[in-house]
Amino acid sequence: MKLFKPSSLGVDRESLAIDVRRELDMPSRRLFGKRIITLGGLAMLTGCSLSDDKSVETFLSRVSKINDSVQGWLFDPDRLAPTYTEAQITRPFPFNAFYGIDDVPHVDGSDFRLKVSGLVQEKKTWTLDDLYALPKAEQITRHICVEGWSAIGRWGGTPFSEFLKRVGADTSAKYVGFKCADDYYESIDMPTALHPQTLLTFTYDGQQLPAKYGYPMKLRMPTKLGYKNPKHIMEIFVTNTFPGGYWVDQGYNWFGGS
Repeated sequence: MKLFKPSSLGVDRESLAIDVRRELDMPSRRLFGKRIITLGGLAMLTGCSLSDDKSVETFLSRVSKINDSVQGWLFDPDRLAPTYTEAQITRPFPFNAFYGIDDVPHVDGSDFRLKVSGLVQEKKTWTLDDLYALPKAEQITRHICVEGWSAIGRWGGTPFSEFLKRVGADTSAKYVGFKCADDYYESIDMPTALHPQTLLTFTYDGQQLPAKYGYPMKLRMPTKLGYKNPKHIMEIFVTNTFPGGYWVDQGYNWFGGS
């Protein structure tokens, strides 16, 4: 995110307006009806003066929170994302992470144990064999990156709602959080966790999930932007305390709906 530098006469409001509108036009910052809301109206709505760097950051943070609320309100737990045919799969499917491909973590599946904690009845650890025995599902859906690109992939695993049911999760709780082998962490809202297309995935394109795509497991949500889909998951927890996320804690929208 660009930092705004005030001139000797104060903030350049024309440049500020351009940068703020660009921020709002990012997929992760879209607002319902944003194109009929003026910059001044948003400033009034958020209670920000837009007079210096700090107020601009406060403004964007408050707009982001409004965006999260609106996206949550608009989210339809029964509406399905588009699906595609095998002929439409993007090959090769792109690698994407906050590090280079040479730094992908390699998890030993033979002694892997998934930790489940928080507001669940069954706080046991799960082996890969335990997870592979769960009901199976597959989808060919589009991954949409906040950077502006997209790709279609084929993912296999188990409906995440089924997994939450098996562990006795409190589905009235607000959040499901994830901790990963690469120090990434993320959280999602419970309605998205229970969405029929949200998968705990173990395969890609019919084969064991490669390390570069998230082995031993990745959460796949075609209703969310790419950064909301954690890879190399080591722990899942259910909570009413806001867990944040790796990019969210750096200013990205939390809801992250596509």
